[in-house]
Amino acid sequence: MPELRVNGRSHGVAAAPGTPLLTVLRNDCGLNGPKYGCGLGQCGACMVLVDGAAARACVIPVQAMQGREITTLEGLGSRGALHVVQQAFIDEQAAQCGYCLNGMVIATVDLLARCPQPTDEQARAALSHNLCRCGTHVEILRAVQRAAELLRA
Repeated sequence: MPELRVNGRSHGVAAAPGTPLLTVLRNDCGLNGPKYGCGLGQCGACMVLVDGAAARACVIPVQAMQGREITTLEGLGSRGALHVVQQAFIDEQAAQCGYCLNGMVIATVDLLARCPQPTDEQARAALSHNLCRCGTHVEILRAVQRAAELLRA
């Protein structure tokens, strides 16, 4: 039985090697942050951090995750201590339906790890592969800048 390291904990997984990581995270680990969107790695709803870098869990076979550290939305913070990006998205009311939110938050965490003071252009580029149909793009971009401010403080 393969072991996955998710949000700092080991999880035994009884899934076929080619099973998408997203399926295992949701069905076997009980994590609902990553969403099933397109199933093709194009919408970003399923994003997780793999060894600190954003990755699309719907197209990664679980066998490729052996020995890797996976962080989901649930692993970023806790109810009592939100991650600064989670707090910024709340502060800026950057969610409407919330379906894209997982991917937007994960992509923002990845961006700020690489570029702590992104320009609006850099933020737009980093989020350009995450689809949002509700039209909260302006609030999402404000949340990215708010998170960068919170990290600097």
